[in-house]
Amino acid sequence: MIDRYIDIVTMFVLDDNGVKCECVVTDEGNGVLEIKNIATKPEYQGRGYGKAMIDFLALKYKKNYSILQVGTGNSLLTIPFYEKCGFVRSHIIKNFFIDNYDHPIYECGVQLVDMIYLQKKI
Repeated sequence: MIDRYIDIVTMFVLDDNGVKCECVVTDEGNGVLEIKNIATKPEYQGRGYGKAMIDFLALKYKKNYSILQVGTGNSLLTIPFYEKCGFVRSHIIKNFFIDNYDHPIYECGVQLVDMIYLQKKI
């Protein structure tokens, strides 16, 4: 999947006495900026670095974009995080993970099937 967008992304790294979080975004057109990947080093999760990255993106891009969007699996790890950051569910792409990956993907012991999109006005 990464090969599909690697040439058109902008990457950000949050460095706080060492790299703590990274994020990759793409311009999806029509005022939509999409988070393609965001990751915080496991030992720094739950300390606000992911939210700080999202807040940074919203502030940086608010003049050029109206929506910050993210697609994720229906996971108890990711959906609540994005909702706490002000995202609301937008739409679903059925069977996304089954149709686009050659192997099952699991998170918290649950197979990811549909892509859940969430959006935040910026």
